[in-house]
Amino acid sequence: VDAVMAMPDARAQPMPTPFWTATSRVRLRTLILLRWLAVFGQTMAVLFVRYWLDVEFPVGWALAAIAVSVAINIALTFLRRPQELALEWEAAAQLAYDVVQLAVLLALTGGLQNPFVFLFVAPVAVSATILRPAVTAMLAALTFACVGAISVLRLPLPWPDGAAPFELPPLYQLGIAAAVLVGLGFTSVYAWRVAAEEERLNIALAAVQGVLAREQTLSALGGLAAAAAHELGTPLATIHLVAKEMARDLAPDDPRAEDLQLLVTQSERCRAILGQLSADRERGDVMIQRAPIRSLLEEIAEPHRGLGAEIVISTEGDGALEVRRMPEIVHALGGIVENAVGFARVRVEIEARWNAESVEITVRDDGPGFAPAILNRLGEPYLTQRDREGMAGGLGLGFFISKTLLERTGAKLEVRNRRPPNPGAVVKTVWPRSSIEAAKL
Repeated sequence: VDAVMAMPDARAQPMPTPFWTATSRVRLRTLILLRWLAVFGQTMAVLFVRYWLDVEFPVGWALAAIAVSVAINIALTFLRRPQELALEWEAAAQLAYDVVQLAVLLALTGGLQNPFVFLFVAPVAVSATILRPAVTAMLAALTFACVGAISVLRLPLPWPDGAAPFELPPLYQLGIAAAVLVGLGFTSVYAWRVAAEEERLNIALAAVQGVLAREQTLSALGGLAAAAAHELGTPLATIHLVAKEMARDLAPDDPRAEDLQLLVTQSERCRAILGQLSADRERGDVMIQRAPIRSLLEEIAEPHRGLGAEIVISTEGDGALEVRRMPEIVHALGGIVENAVGFARVRVEIEARWNAESVEITVRDDGPGFAPAILNRLGEPYLTQRDREGMAGGLGLGFFISKTLLERTGAKLEVRNRRPPNPGAVVKTVWPRSSIEAAKL
């Protein structure tokens, strides 16, 4: 869990960036594109109602409000680089303008009686996904104010000539206003939660990828050493041979003889070192790529022995079993054992069982067990129990990383507390035997 432990504690994070210098999570191009879509839709709606349905309303003022949006988009396109991330205040100001512009259009075309009143939800929903909640709350308050304003300050709803003016009952208009406000609240909270969860998962998955890359790099070092020994062997042998021949041709009292003898000695030493690397690689291949299951468990448990809890390993199964020594398994089970040792009072048990169909590895401790409040949420990122137990708190990514890595190898995890009267936690990992067993030699 080195990659996680190296990350700063969330409680030690610096203060949030001020609103006027903070960067949002959206590019200017996206805001401009959304406004172009709004301009197109508004223009089509205005022209359709006025000239196709032949309904009288102040079309000039409506088109003027749309023209302001066009001017803003053109100005932003030329004055700023659209691919840049918008500052938070810039994004908030643009969305606030969109709310006010929509309110003006609705006020010219019936206010709350206009069925397009529900478009107020769009800017607030966008804000919830790209801006912090406090900014979205301010935008929602502005939207509430605009809804209240157009309920009073409005022109009549456009209606065909010759037909009786259409006027919704006040109570129904109040219901529309309430529906818009409830929709704003629900949509903004929903969008904010989804965006926040996505961001947390992206950060956590990046941590998983970093851990996995580190483990794979360590596993590849043996192969790199063997390749280097192989490539360097031939030129080094040539150097050694030429140096010996040159030394043999020199007179014993030649001042260069001592230097050549030193060159021969050092080249022999280099050959011995490269030979040792190749031999270690050949002996280590079995351990690096495959291992008996008990040896794998011993390797996983070894770094955590002597840290306060006794670690007991037991194995039981049909015949001998050699498993693939995957970096994902080594790191993930190591993280689970580390957590068990951290919470255990006296003892941690690691048990492996296997049959013809499956392989199970179970880690048990005699600590307090999982808190009921988090038992059903284990595996989510940024979920930790250490603060509750008075232990040094981390970011709550350890179990998420372990679970993700193990599932990538085809495993399924079962997490529960031990049955009374025995306290403690149990983490059982089950693989189909075919996904973990090493191929027969």
